[in-house]
Amino acid sequence: MDKLIHGTAADDTIRVVAAITTNITSEAVRRHQTSPTVSAALGRMLTGALLLGSTLKDFDRLTAKIEGNGPVGGIVAEATSDGKVRGYVKNSIAELPPKPNGKFDVSGIVGEGTFYVIRESGFDIGLHREPYVGSVPIVSGEIAEDFAFYLARSEQIPSAVMLGVLLENVEPFVAASGGVLIQMMPGANEHIITMIEDTIRNAPHITSSIKAGATPADLLKITLGVIDFEILDERTVEFACNCSMEKAISMIAALGRREVGSMLADDKGAVMTCGFCNETYRLDESDLRQIIAAY
Repeated sequence: MDKLIHGTAADDTIRVVAAITTNITSEAVRRHQTSPTVSAALGRMLTGALLLGSTLKDFDRLTAKIEGNGPVGGIVAEATSDGKVRGYVKNSIAELPPKPNGKFDVSGIVGEGTFYVIRESGFDIGLHREPYVGSVPIVSGEIAEDFAFYLARSEQIPSAVMLGVLLENVEPFVAASGGVLIQMMPGANEHIITMIEDTIRNAPHITSSIKAGATPADLLKITLGVIDFEILDERTVEFACNCSMEKAISMIAALGRREVGSMLADDKGAVMTCGFCNETYRLDESDLRQIIAAY
């Protein structure tokens, strides 16, 4: 079961978030049948969206989106305030050779382009407010650095973001996935900031620790070193999609009587696949006749 914790350190001048997302990334990889490098990129995006979403109080849905000119085309991760996340890529089978150091070439698969964060609120209570959309150029394509650059540039919050996915050659393929977000709030001591930067620089890679059994709290200990922190909230997080057969039927019905009639006459049914989770919904002749009768 994946977990996320949210807390503070250094007399509430530092916000800290850590998450284990191994099951989330495994489920996304299983559903979208992604290549190894795309799996690493998608897992980082899902984790980053969860981490950032947990710091926001006034949203129903947060979407992190990359639109790049690399082989993957684009990546989208959508997190909700209750710890659910879903996502997809435009080209799930894109692949590149590893870098000379043996690591996945995530920056190459992403390419150059734009990093977006979209916050939407009010949907749970029936209010459809104008979403907040922030965007910055992709600065590295490694995704963690792009989240950090977005926070510094668009939200003026100096942040350190660590995201990682460790893959194996046997199912379920994802051996470890997780991330840490550290944000410097107003009044943060420069000495404390330097200590954290030094600790992060010398810390083991988070996926090695996760594979060895680390919890989210352990990840914070690794990245904060001797600095104490207080956990304010702990929650279960999961890959979950809000698609359903009912929504599929509504979308088919919205096409209009003539189009649904053509589906019935020509195809004897209809098939819809959710882009976010790859779930397929099949409507037979009976379903289409019911839709037509309801017009």
